[in-house]
Amino acid sequence: MTAVRNVSAPGPGPEVFRDRAEAEAYVASVCFKHGPPRLFGVEIEWTVHHREDPTRQLDAAVLAAALGRHAPPTLVPDSPQRPLPSGTPLTVEPGGQVEISTPPRGSLTELLKTVGEDVTQLRALLASADLVLGGRGADPFRPPTRMLRVPRYAAMEHAFSSIGPEGITMMCSTAGLQVCLDFGLREHLNARWAAVHALGPVLNALFANSPGVNGRRPDWASARMRTLYGTDPVRTRPAAASCADPAGAWARRVLDTPVIVVRRPGPDWIPPHRATFAEWIDGAFDRAPTRADLDYHLSLQFPPVRPRGYMEVRYLDTPPEGRWIPPVVLMAALFSAPSVVDEVLAATEPAAGRWLSAARHGLADPLVGEAARAVVDIGCRALERTDLSIGQNAAVAEELHRTLAEKSGGATP
Repeated sequence: MTAVRNVSAPGPGPEVFRDRAEAEAYVASVCFKHGPPRLFGVEIEWTVHHREDPTRQLDAAVLAAALGRHAPPTLVPDSPQRPLPSGTPLTVEPGGQVEISTPPRGSLTELLKTVGEDVTQLRALLASADLVLGGRGADPFRPPTRMLRVPRYAAMEHAFSSIGPEGITMMCSTAGLQVCLDFGLREHLNARWAAVHALGPVLNALFANSPGVNGRRPDWASARMRTLYGTDPVRTRPAAASCADPAGAWARRVLDTPVIVVRRPGPDWIPPHRATFAEWIDGAFDRAPTRADLDYHLSLQFPPVRPRGYMEVRYLDTPPEGRWIPPVVLMAALFSAPSVVDEVLAATEPAAGRWLSAARHGLADPLVGEAARAVVDIGCRALERTDLSIGQNAAVAEELHRTLAEKSGGATP
């Protein structure tokens, strides 16, 4: 739930919004930024378990001791939150999941090296307390239990609990791999935005790694994504992907989404009553919303792809140990050139919009499976456009075809 690039720094826009149009213009400007695609980012979160008993609940004090000076203030209020040697901060999610958010890099080779070092460092920190990282995108063992007692998560739990059990499960029992890509030049933005969504069902199915969560839905390929969809559909459904003005569509959606957190002194950040952000601008609460309030509201939108000045891809389950590189490299290759993006759009068209079926059936959905085979072929051909070595590209291609065979029910080559 954290970002590798800060789009909430002071920028264009008023401190207090006079009307909806002013707020929509601000959202569009900070969430959709265009320019030459240069940077890649990776965020990975994991559930954390006791090595000898993965079903045992995690204790905040034990996790805090393991993370030491790297612990975030949400876990240890007076912690300095020292970054890892690479500059990567550690964050902790509501149920004790730990996340690395590697700073963006202009080189894919450099990014993979940094993430690998971060993962090794994190494993060593946890090992000091006999803790290990989970190997799935959802906790199969424990019921969702909120560890972090901070106002943000209390307000989120309050809002989601009236909808059903998925919200607390999403907050406390799921873990994902996020890949962050630039929007690209203005003339390519719409196609890249459409393609990253069209790939969603396909890549979610290809890399699905959450067959069940807390004993529920064991027959789902990605129970994590099913949990996300049911959390709060108004803020977790996919954004409008194929439209003439994706920035404007996103801005309107954000303004029409209910506010679930209002920051104020003290521990109670629950809004006094239900209101959208647009209604807040119109006077629904006892003060006018500021730019900081809208920035915070943006951080409480959880679609499968979230625009944050770049494209934050959120539909990948945390992979098994040692298998995070292929999905990251594949995503980079698939967006390496406008011609490749065009191939992606054509190959994924039959499976576009099959989000729920992909999460339920994985590559057993025939349309999703067919698109996955085409996407892997496109991606493997485009690997030469990355800055990885010939040997690295060959290893990634081999792993991608192995994953495709495994998830399709075929023999591993």
